[in-house]
Amino acid sequence: MLNTPRARNGMVTSPHHLASQAGLQVLRDGGTAIEAAVACIACLAVVYPHMTSIGGDSFWLISQDEAQPIAIDACGVTGANVDADLYQRSGLASVPQRGPLAANTVAGTIAGWEAALKISNGWQTGLPLSRILRDAIAYADGGFPVTRSQAELTTEKLSGLLPITGFADTFLAEGKALPEGAIMRLGPLARTLRQLADEGLDSFYRGPLSRLVAADLDEAGSPLTLDDLNDYRPLQQSPLQVRVTGAQLFNMPPPTQGLSSLMILALFDRLGVTTPEGFDHIHGIVEATKQAFLVRDREICDPRFMRTPASEFLRDELLDDLAGRIDPAAALPWPVAPSAGDTVWIGVVDREGRSVSLIQSIFFEFGSGVVLRNTGITWQNRGCSFSLDPNARNTLRPRVKPFHTLNPAMARFDDGRSMVYGPMGGEGQPQTQAALFSRYAWFNTPLQESITAPRWLLGRTWGDATATLKVENRVAPDVLAALGAAGHDVEIVPAFSSMMGHAGAIVRHPNGVLEGASDPRSDGAVAAW
Repeated sequence: MLNTPRARNGMVTSPHHLASQAGLQVLRDGGTAIEAAVACIACLAVVYPHMTSIGGDSFWLISQDEAQPIAIDACGVTGANVDADLYQRSGLASVPQRGPLAANTVAGTIAGWEAALKISNGWQTGLPLSRILRDAIAYADGGFPVTRSQAELTTEKLSGLLPITGFADTFLAEGKALPEGAIMRLGPLARTLRQLADEGLDSFYRGPLSRLVAADLDEAGSPLTLDDLNDYRPLQQSPLQVRVTGAQLFNMPPPTQGLSSLMILALFDRLGVTTPEGFDHIHGIVEATKQAFLVRDREICDPRFMRTPASEFLRDELLDDLAGRIDPAAALPWPVAPSAGDTVWIGVVDREGRSVSLIQSIFFEFGSGVVLRNTGITWQNRGCSFSLDPNARNTLRPRVKPFHTLNPAMARFDDGRSMVYGPMGGEGQPQTQAALFSRYAWFNTPLQESITAPRWLLGRTWGDATATLKVENRVAPDVLAALGAAGHDVEIVPAFSSMMGHAGAIVRHPNGVLEGASDPRSDGAVAAW
């Protein structure tokens, strides 16, 4: 049996051990779960630069005691000058995935940090921002070891990234990716983080830093302007929620696919599966995923333009109907259009039991590839998911939010336990959440084993082009055969494949004991005291 770290005073889990330690030290210094989360995610923006950046978006779920959790939507919007004509004038039939024209949405991440810290300040006197960002600044200035995943992904994606503004100067040495273990320094990013610590986070949007960022964006050829930064505000709202056996589940509203994560678990719960890791378990979640994704791909976009509120799809009558469409023995023909994404999820619980489930992303690995020259910020390419078709669900227009795969999760169990959990991995995020939660909550699998156990993925992620049912080769041969016989297009992938994303979880028990788990597919760790 795998060991699960346990503690009482505080716990952090993230996909990089240095970031987990940064968050833990803030907790040890008396910081709140939110302050530790900002320290951790800021550190990840430095030491895991292929996966996240302060030039991306973030989504938060924050919980205190029995109060309704708070959701923070720090999703950027397209610029005021961003529309289909902009791309058609350039002779483009679609929004490019890389380059300055892919850097077409405001980065919401820093605004999300600020909104969360305002909540934290209501809990207690806050730590100075300079303390919260201390470790991120130190690693950007002094250097950090390149991880294997950064080295491999930089090499794999180099041909598409090499010509893009600022990328080679920032992440390459003599035109080549730095090898695993080499020391990387990000001096311009260190200056930007230090400026944020000195001037405050709002400076990114409406202060001296905003003018530097806007000038950098203009120089790089992005259509974003200073006015776009000035006008941006994050959104604080109530999360979506659904009741399942033994627990209340919470997730993010649109434009994220949080609805899908809740639907998958609610649908699978209705199937009455009692045995883990067999055909019924995997087939049931895969078929529930298909039903949820059909709703997602038909409905989810900027919530201002949705035909039906997302909460309507969590009504018992609709869920009962969709569950009845699942054949317990045969696969629904697939695929539909898949989504990609590179992301980090972190979880934090402090000594008071206050918890954070947080996802921050730049979409593809290294986002748009654009690295702003003076500020050192890698800008996201989330806006490449828009369509130039005026009749599309997700059509490109000014000042709208793109569809997001990001969806941090929380659960409150009937027995008094609470849980924050989540993965990265685009299409795989809701599926990994379903595998993790169903194992732990319904099949009594230990927390770490629930993450370490073999996983599967319907669709694609991490740049993979196929939309098959990918299954790690540790799944039992008879189960693989049964999945194939049921009509699933099964593709066997290596054990502990990063294709399956990087998951984590923290559970708080009624007696205050915390247990946490981190994914062996990542470079992460659980840090606790």
